Amino acid sequence: MSKPKSTRRALSAIVLSFESIVVFFATLTAFGLRVGPVEWVWGIGLTVSILMILTPAILGRPGGYALGWVLQAALLVSGFWLWGMFVIGSILVGMWIWAQIAGGTVDRARENYLKLKESND
Repeated sequence: MSKPKSTRRALSAIVLSFESIVVFFATLTAFGLRVGPVEWVWGIGLTVSILMILTPAILGRPGGYALGWVLQAALLVSGFWLWGMFVIGSILVGMWIWAQIAGGTVDRARENYLKLKESND
């Protein structure tokens, strides 16, 4: 029997993918409002957005979730340049926290179920 997929990883990947779109649109907003030099706005915005798209590929490896938490911090810090990102970022970080808690809970429950099922067979 193959190892079941991690629900925590799946939920985290969904949140990060959604956040990458939000960060891209926040970058467009920062560019339009001229919150800083154009090169910095695009460089930082696209880097964070691309990292959010690529991070799900390493979530199962050591340091993968730590990188996810660093990206969540970057999302909140972006509120210093676009005040609305404090609100939007807080909602998205809440989704990230939920993905960690709920996904971990489902994974542990599945593991316990499989152990129980295996011992009954």
